[in-house]
Amino acid sequence: MKDRKDELAANLAQVEERIAAACAAAGRAREEVTLIVVTKTYPASDVRILSELGVRHVAENRDQDAAPKAAECSDLPLAWHFVGQLQTNKVRSVVGYADLVQSVDRSRLVTALSKEAVRQEREVGCLIQVALDAGESARGERGGVAPGGIEELAGLVAKAPGLRMAGLMTVAPLTGEYAGRQQAAFERLMDLSTDLRRAHPAANMVSAGMSADLEEAVAAGATHVRVGTAVLGVRPRLG
Repeated sequence: MKDRKDELAANLAQVEERIAAACAAAGRAREEVTLIVVTKTYPASDVRILSELGVRHVAENRDQDAAPKAAECSDLPLAWHFVGQLQTNKVRSVVGYADLVQSVDRSRLVTALSKEAVRQEREVGCLIQVALDAGESARGERGGVAPGGIEELAGLVAKAPGLRMAGLMTVAPLTGEYAGRQQAAFERLMDLSTDLRRAHPAANMVSAGMSADLEEAVAAGATHVRVGTAVLGVRPRLG
């Protein structure tokens, strides 16, 4: 276990250096960017080590993995983010542990989350997942709502009991005009965030950037970066 702790500590230090350097290059304070460690496919023991090393935000993308892990780590001072595509039949479980759902992309999901948050007497922060590879009205292939759908969905979240409209999230598109242009994609997300904050001033989270492109996200103005591989190592391939 000590070897694993040493490995994670070294990886975290490298990621921290990258974020600090990116902040300095962008003229931003380091405190403006929150690191979320994506712990999917890794065991609860790793989550426990990360908590010991000072990590306060972790993310999961599959409820069947996340629910038992969150239960096992319920004594830790962690905020849990759900970042995967969320089916409505998983909402009851996810609301039980997720402090934020970053993948809100349709009205039916908003309704289900609200109903469950009220039932469990919890407040769940919601980020609207934006599909920058979608047309103005279509949905993206990796989930997410087209830019033209943000305003309507944000209004639904803001009015929904038990939910808090927290901001926007995106995954750099693999296709379309932003393919291979991560920084341009993240700058577009920042513009959309500016528009959103006119109606919802407190919705100031911008979640963008992962292990390969966190520098571009920080340069664009992201408030949260989601890093998995660079901290935990290359994931074992799932069969």
